Amino acid sequence: METITSRANPLCTHLRKLAASVSYRRRSREFLCDSPKLLEEALLWKAELHTVVCTAEVPLPSLPAGVRCVQVPSDVMKSISPAQTPQGILSVCGLPDRPLPDRLPGRRYVVLDGVQDPGNVGTILRTADAFRADGVFLVNACADPYNPKTVRASMGAVFRCPAWSCGMKDLRILLRESNLPLYGAALRSNTEDARTVNYHRCALAIGSEGKGLSGELLECCNKTVLIPMSAHCESLNAAIAATVLLWEAARDD
Repeated sequence: METITSRANPLCTHLRKLAASVSYRRRSREFLCDSPKLLEEALLWKAELHTVVCTAEVPLPSLPAGVRCVQVPSDVMKSISPAQTPQGILSVCGLPDRPLPDRLPGRRYVVLDGVQDPGNVGTILRTADAFRADGVFLVNACADPYNPKTVRASMGAVFRCPAWSCGMKDLRILLRESNLPLYGAALRSNTEDARTVNYHRCALAIGSEGKGLSGELLECCNKTVLIPMSAHCESLNAAIAATVLLWEAARDD
């Protein structure tokens, strides 16, 4: 176990950059987890664990050989943790090498269109995992799935549910080559009630709460679906809309 007491230590600088910058995460091929729960999930699902940083009062589980272990005082932990109230453990994991697949053989996928809130993206990853979706695609400047806030909201689903960031052109080709219909949560003249749709095999598209689905993605939709709600409500939060549709889809299983 190493001990670091300086906030200016290169490891501390590295952790702060991992928390703050998507481009730095991609260059470093690492991302940051900020709780004992996420360390447990990383170990359970055999993530590529590189470094664990903890305070003295937090017990560590058994770690694989080769993992760097560092102890820091509470003030240093507070300076490097992305959480407002640190839980005493930070873990650094390797970014998974996950190229865009050539085909989508699974039954159900989620497409997020411009969902920029990390908490929403993380919650949708967690929900997609819970309802047995085969993966999540992020298009049009969605939040990074490896942002610490996204990872935290996913509650470990980031280690289990595949997520791909891609462009609309690649997504359109992939859906076509996989013969996978796309159903968008949006209102058009021919929109169907979400309770009556056959979800046997499909991708479900969710837009941001403020803008909804982009015109480009709507053009790709084979159909659109509507979640019935009170007339005085304009829309649902993106994570809630995804949960409702994934629940309906799971009933077809």
